[in-house]
Amino acid sequence: MESTHLLSGSKKRVKIHPHTVTAKYATHTPYSPQPGVHTHFPQPGDEGYDDAPSFEDFGSFLEETSDKKQLMENRKWPLTLFGSKDKDTTNRPQAAAAGGEGSEGGAKAVKVSGKGVGEQLASFGEASVSASRLTWVGLLGAALAHGCLIVLTRLASERFSLGPLFLLLVRSITQLLSVAVPLHKGENPFGPEGYRLRLLCYGIAYSLSLCCAYSSLTFVSPGNATATWRLATTALSATLAFLLLEERLGLADGITIAAGLCGLGLVLLPTADESNTDSPTDPAVFWRGAFGWSLSALAGLWMALALVGYRSLKERVGVGTALFTVSWTGCLLAPASLALLQEGWSWPMSATAWGLVLGLVACSVAAFLGMTHALTRLHPALVSASQSLEIPIAILLHLAVLPLALPTAPEVVGNVMVILSVGWLVAMKLLPARGGARRQREEYEEILDSPIK
Repeated sequence: MESTHLLSGSKKRVKIHPHTVTAKYATHTPYSPQPGVHTHFPQPGDEGYDDAPSFEDFGSFLEETSDKKQLMENRKWPLTLFGSKDKDTTNRPQAAAAGGEGSEGGAKAVKVSGKGVGEQLASFGEASVSASRLTWVGLLGAALAHGCLIVLTRLASERFSLGPLFLLLVRSITQLLSVAVPLHKGENPFGPEGYRLRLLCYGIAYSLSLCCAYSSLTFVSPGNATATWRLATTALSATLAFLLLEERLGLADGITIAAGLCGLGLVLLPTADESNTDSPTDPAVFWRGAFGWSLSALAGLWMALALVGYRSLKERVGVGTALFTVSWTGCLLAPASLALLQEGWSWPMSATAWGLVLGLVACSVAAFLGMTHALTRLHPALVSASQSLEIPIAILLHLAVLPLALPTAPEVVGNVMVILSVGWLVAMKLLPARGGARRQREEYEEILDSPIK
């Protein structure tokens, strides 16, 4: 900022950076309008005009903030637990260079006609919508893979006597092949320097979540264990994302997620046989069930930490590196869980059993890739809430494959609520996309027409 004294100091002319305004004010009559006192946005030919923000800068801004809630990221706390100090440093120089080269041409195009603005905004909007559609298709595919994973795990346990933790160990060993992805890209499979400790914590949290979830299947039914795990993951990821990353949920998103959580609560309501208080309860059975429920809730806590942890590393760690990290940490923690719970060791003895195990590994990889890719664009709670669709999918597959009793009325209502909440969430994110692009154009044109920039 620079200042010059005029008329023996009675008036002062202040030139503020071109990103804001240039104003004049008089000291002897404050707050009273004077002739010539006005705000002025730099025009072509003015000093410092080349430093003014260009449309290219605004375009890169739109590309980086495809979601409305991400507009609040610039108002974060100065320091957060998982925040990186050099966030977006790789993208900013390129955006600045693009803005420096095309600032004058972009501003002239805006001044001549608004058609160029609309066309460029439409291209940005279409790219964002296309990416969002692929993200949600991947998320729904991950939910389908999770539902298949539940059914395959139960089939392996009931028909081939394969323990859940043994299946987790085989799954982790097979997924070690994912190390080829970072090596092919020339990246360190253990993460970039300065982020390896955080990546290790992410891998441990994810593997601990899987170990707790698979261990809980020994003590409670798969349906109750899965519903408890998903409910705890969704609720805690929303809380931890706000506390650790200061990422908030919109009002509509919060209401939709709350409806899905209520549906999960209905699924967890005890049946008439389980709530019969006339028969005495064996203390061993009670504590066994309580331990299984506690493991499911603990699995949700670890998974919420893992989702938030990767959300903070999304710009530094690729999906292949994340999969390899989860695999090798799982190879360490799964045998420890096997020894701790003394689960019996059994080996697949038929081609059918091996095919089932390979199908389980394929489903787990597909579910992981869909979820992890979505974390680069969506809030962790939205990612977890979309995976609640695995519960009605698993029930339908169970009824088709295994002879099970029909679900009770609360279970039916709860699953319908889960389906409707996920469907409404997807519709909110995708259907109004063109209207959102139109609103972005209107907001930008309003900024251009405003007397105060």
